[in-house]
Order: sequence, then structure tokens, then C-alpha cells
Amino acid sequence: MAFAIMCSGGDAPGMNPAIKKFVDYTYKLGIEAYLIYDGLEGLIDDKIKKATHKDVAGILHMGGTIIRSSRSKRFFEYEYRKKAFENLQSHDIRGVVVLGGDGSFRAMDKFSSEFDINFVGVPSTIDNDIHGTEYCLGVDTALNVIRDALDKIRDTATSFNRAFVVEVMGRDCGYLAIVSAMISGAEICVIPEVEFQRENLEKRLAREIKDGRNYILAIVSEGSKKTSEIHQWIQDKLGLETRVSILGHIQRGGNPTVYDRMMAFDFTINAIDYLTSHNDSNKVVVYNKGEFKFMEIEEVVSNKYELPQHYLNAINYLD
Repeated sequence: MAFAIMCSGGDAPGMNPAIKKFVDYTYKLGIEAYLIYDGLEGLIDDKIKKATHKDVAGILHMGGTIIRSSRSKRFFEYEYRKKAFENLQSHDIRGVVVLGGDGSFRAMDKFSSEFDINFVGVPSTIDNDIHGTEYCLGVDTALNVIRDALDKIRDTATSFNRAFVVEVMGRDCGYLAIVSAMISGAEICVIPEVEFQRENLEKRLAREIKDGRNYILAIVSEGSKKTSEIHQWIQDKLGLETRVSILGHIQRGGNPTVYDRMMAFDFTINAIDYLTSHNDSNKVVVYNKGEFKFMEIEEVVSNKYELPQHYLNAINYLD
């Protein structure tokens, strides 16, 4: 019997620590470990390699993923899913740990409903937008990358009497934006989940500018699609020279933080322990209130993640 690990969808800091722990722990249990390279595409093309400790030595501190990732259109077709299953069978792989998001889990849900293979998903996305879990692997590192960028941007904003509109990732989820706004002291935060209170903010900020405020920091979630609108509004209505900074994919990179390394450790051990003790599939390891539990993949992917109310309320408390 053997287990394999793969990454699917967007990369996230913490994947490499999870891969290392997967190899180390499976060997400790006497189970053969395999690495699936290039995600679902690699699963189809049989880019499956037996792992050794040498393969994962020295990767704990690295961002990204040494086994790479992908998104696959071919996996939507049955013939390619069948080929992927045959590849797993040829290596006697009975269980797979999947580091990914809800799109990856949907693919796995479909796959395991057709073929006799066990999967455990580990939520791995900097967006932190997976239903059923408070935390996804990579989020803490991404927030620290954003925090570092915002601290530097505020330095130049205050020095030059400027406003900065900073767009952060998050797809349709405002988690990165609201947390970043809270810890950076931003004056404005725009997320998809809350209607932008333009009139109220305009009155308050105009009054503060009149009283001596000489800079504004606005954090905008990409999912709101309001970056250009906020830029134009600040410049035209509030009269501050305004610059836009789109942080983009730097948010996916960087050395995993201590917290993400620890979470990778715990997520992976829980996933492997489940695979060794259960014959059913379609499970995702979730983390809530300090505990790790398991949810059906179908339940995870059929529900939309919602920001906790205290984060939504926090927008009203920004200075």
C-alpha cells in the first residue's frame, strides 16, 4: 500500500512544509510515499514518483511547492479521469492527500465517486475562502507579506501627502482585505461582502483632511472590482493625489511563517492518520476553535464561505 500527495489550483505558502511532513510521516508509519508532480495534469500524465527523504530535505522554509501545481481542463473528461486512476493503481496508491481549494475538492469529489480511491483534502489557499474551516494553509504568510508591503506604502504616503489604493487578492472573499486593513490602520476597506458606504466616508475623510490629514490608505479586495472607482473617487472628491498599487502574486510567495509551518504539520498528520484508519473517501481536514475535524467534501464544496460577523463589523471601526 502507498499514499501520494499532490497540489492543485493556486499555490500557497505552507505547501512545502506539508509535503515534507507527508513524506517523513508516511515513512515512519512504514507506508510508501509518492509525489504527484504538476497537479491534476501530472496525475493524468503519470508524473508520479516514489519519494525519498532526499526529495524533501531542506524545503521546510521554502514558499511555493516543489511538486508544482496546475489547473486541468482535461480532468473534466471521463477518459482522462480513468487514465489518472489507472496511473494510481499502477503504483498501488490507495490514498491521496490533496493540497488545494474548493475547485480541487470538487474535482476529487467527482473522481472518487467514479473510482475506488480515498482522498483527504487539506485546505490550502491564501484567500481563506473554504467553507467549514476557520483557517486555510498559507493565509498567515500571505497576511504577513501584505502587512510588510502596507507598512512600506504608508511610509511613502505620509512622506508625500498622497493617498494609496492597495488591491489585495481574495477572489470573491474579503478576508485578506479586512484583516490587512485592521492591522495596518487603513482608513478605507472595500470588500465584496459589505456595501461601500461612500457618502459617509466622504464626509468624514473630507473633514479630517480639512483638519490636517495628509494621507489615506485604502485596502480594496480584488473581488469587489472597485479599485479604479475608489482611486478616482479619492482623487476627485477628496482632492488627494492618489496612486494604485496592485500587490498581485507576491502575496502567494515568501517563506512560510511559523504558524503556517505548524499548521502544515498538523493538517498533514491528521490527513494521513485518517487515510490509514478509514476506507471511505471525500473528506476535508478542517480547523475550528482549536480542533481538527473532518467534513465530507460534498458539504464543503456545496456551501459558500462566509466571513465571521466580527470581521464584517470591523469595517465600521476603521479610523
